Amino acid sequence: MKKNQKIQKEIDSVSKNKFLTKRVVAPKLEKVLYKSFKALDHGFVRVIDYMGNDSSIVQAARVSYGKGTKQLNQDKSLINYLLSHRHSTPFEMNEIKFHVKLPIFVARQWIRHRTANVNEYSARYSILENEFYIPNPKELKPQSKTNNQGRSGDLDENEKKMYMKVLRENSKDSFEKYNFLLNQDDDEVNHKRQGLTRELSRIVLPLNSYTQWYWKIDLHNFMHFLALRFDEHAQYEIRVYAEIMINIMKKWVPLTYEAFLKNRLDSLVLSSEAIEFIKNKLHGKSNKETKISKREIDELKKIFSF
Repeated sequence: MKKNQKIQKEIDSVSKNKFLTKRVVAPKLEKVLYKSFKALDHGFVRVIDYMGNDSSIVQAARVSYGKGTKQLNQDKSLINYLLSHRHSTPFEMNEIKFHVKLPIFVARQWIRHRTANVNEYSARYSILENEFYIPNPKELKPQSKTNNQGRSGDLDENEKKMYMKVLRENSKDSFEKYNFLLNQDDDEVNHKRQGLTRELSRIVLPLNSYTQWYWKIDLHNFMHFLALRFDEHAQYEIRVYAEIMINIMKKWVPLTYEAFLKNRLDSLVLSSEAIEFIKNKLHGKSNKETKISKREIDELKKIFSF
């Protein structure tokens, strides 16, 4: 039985369990516990466990017990107030744990969020499967001329075919070399060798190899992760995961999700220079002396249609 099939069998077995609890639950999230949401070509996101719901945030903010002491619209207003005024501790009371399968280069971006607890699959202990991230051709783009860490523009079809071929061939070749070092191939002659240790054999694998981890984070820091990784400026591959996870957040804490969209994703933070720039625009004054960056001006033009 393949490793992925074995894991799925274990998950299906756990999913049949029924537990009684006195804790608050999120009914919509309960329905998708352990469900695998596909990401990229071989990746996925699934929720393994969570603690708290919207009422837990309200309870922490009011330091009170029990539900139903306040109207739903009062809870909604309080959560919106907390988010808009950047209160953090009530949201830190809620936690969620994910099982994520992702390419290593995405994991290296992801791990920059150091406020989570992470336990990653060990290639020192286990043998990796022949799975590599190969981008969809439409995602192949040249280096951006204005953003040193992004892509922009288009490639012609011949270039795309050439680059796709290199990516596929390099992935195939690296896995063959990995198997050779481990002495895992079917060559009877090679099986006379002992093979190289797993912890060294893995170093021939490229960054588009897949890894897996358990990732546990509180709601406050989870929203910070989403605000950065769901943003249109984030790398496409990590945005795919962020999009899945923001939909999971909606099932978990719908009132907080709504406030998060309103106060974070769909809002704008202005620098003092940007405020001066807009004031001058409104009053018909010159902005020649305003010390504002070109990137910020472009952002303001896009939002306010200057």
